[in-house]
Amino acid sequence: MLSRKGIIPEDFVLTRLAEDVSQPRYRAKQRKARFVAKNGTCNVAHTNIREQGRFLQDVFTTLVDLKWLHTLIIFTMSFLCSWLLFGMIWWLIAFAHGDLDQKSDSFVPCVTSIHSFSSAFLFSIEVQVTIGFGGRMITEECPSAILTLIIQNIVGLVINAIMLGCIFMKTAQAHRRAETLIFSKHAVIAVRNNKLCLMTRVGDLRKSMIISATIKMQVVRRTTTAEGEVVPLEQIDIQMENPIGTNGIFLVSPLIICHVIDKNSPLYEISASDLHNEDLEVILILEGVVETTGITTQARTSYLPDEILWGRRFVPVISEEEGRYSVDYSKFGNTVKVPTPSCCAKKLEEEGNLPRVKLLDSHSLKSTVRKRNASVRVKPRNDNQ
Repeated sequence: MLSRKGIIPEDFVLTRLAEDVSQPRYRAKQRKARFVAKNGTCNVAHTNIREQGRFLQDVFTTLVDLKWLHTLIIFTMSFLCSWLLFGMIWWLIAFAHGDLDQKSDSFVPCVTSIHSFSSAFLFSIEVQVTIGFGGRMITEECPSAILTLIIQNIVGLVINAIMLGCIFMKTAQAHRRAETLIFSKHAVIAVRNNKLCLMTRVGDLRKSMIISATIKMQVVRRTTTAEGEVVPLEQIDIQMENPIGTNGIFLVSPLIICHVIDKNSPLYEISASDLHNEDLEVILILEGVVETTGITTQARTSYLPDEILWGRRFVPVISEEEGRYSVDYSKFGNTVKVPTPSCCAKKLEEEGNLPRVKLLDSHSLKSTVRKRNASVRVKPRNDNQ
């Protein structure tokens, strides 16, 4: 999938194809830069790094992190440079021994059939890649040639191991598996089990599972300490509701991740009217081990206040068909309106009337529907008139 690299337009990203096109769209107000993008990339630029030599101390990771074009250029140049270097060494050995201008048939050269730099370069390629066409071969005449043969074989094996390992790691990087881990475009806030909750949905498109999958939720916002210190990006972990008491999940089908907004939540004092004025960002991180490769992968997304829908709930996507469960991903991000108090969780807890408020909202909703139906009734026609 190419969605996380920005090759496919944003409107056609898979996580957006699964959304309900009929639900309202909010225009984001001018705000600070996003910390984590919807596709999981971190919007952080590292500048003014003076100790650039630290990257060379971990050459393998640096090569893996490079772009494909740069990696292929380095891959090609590493072999060409090594062939040219040892081709020059073989030519110097032949020149020093007099192999280039031999005239006697009894003369034994260091390497047979080397008459120019081109033939020395071809012999260098044959030695390093172990082709061996049979036209050129080393003799026991020159110990320096035997030592060069040993060194070139060792150097060739090292280059092969590094470059092929780099290519393999780039093709099997963990974020490739994360392309099929999807999140709902919007998060929702609604009442669940008589508690105000923040919910989002996560799913896996592949049949191969993510082993030991764990999920983590954070709120990133700008805060000021009691001493007046401004923290531009404070990361606050928020607890998610899980019966087993851990963040582990069994991601065999789409799951709704739920965070109960209680007194320990940073959303405790935020109401529906205050939500879109808040300068915060909810980050969701899913991490686990890929079943087929054993590599740890991580998928991320984030939700701005304009992407959090108050008073909505996700529709079911799982149904039982012919003795097996079926998941309809066309409804993955669809939501429906539900009666939800518009005040903050703190006020609800202080008044202790969440069930009553829920019933009142439901009753008012039914009354509105009843009045609307009554207003559209047509007076019966009297045929005797």
